[in-house]
Amino acid sequence: MELGRDVNGEVWLTIREAAAFTRRRLETIYSWERRGLLTEPRHDEHGRRIYRQQQIADVEKAVRPRAARILGRQAA
Repeated sequence: MELGRDVNGEVWLTIREAAAFTRRRLETIYSWERRGLLTEPRHDEHGRRIYRQQQIADVEKAVRPRAARILGRQAA
């Protein structure tokens, strides 16, 4: 996984890299965008949306309890 750093040392991830970082499917990251959990992306030199690694981590942490509840219901 290529991680892009800015001059402040912050790591920026494409959507594909964010999916690998969180071990989630691409569709999940796109869903976070549609639901407004990921906002204000930058764009890399190829025009791809990129998000700060910390922003991705914060969203993943926020949705984890809900995902656990949903998966818990399916397992029962």
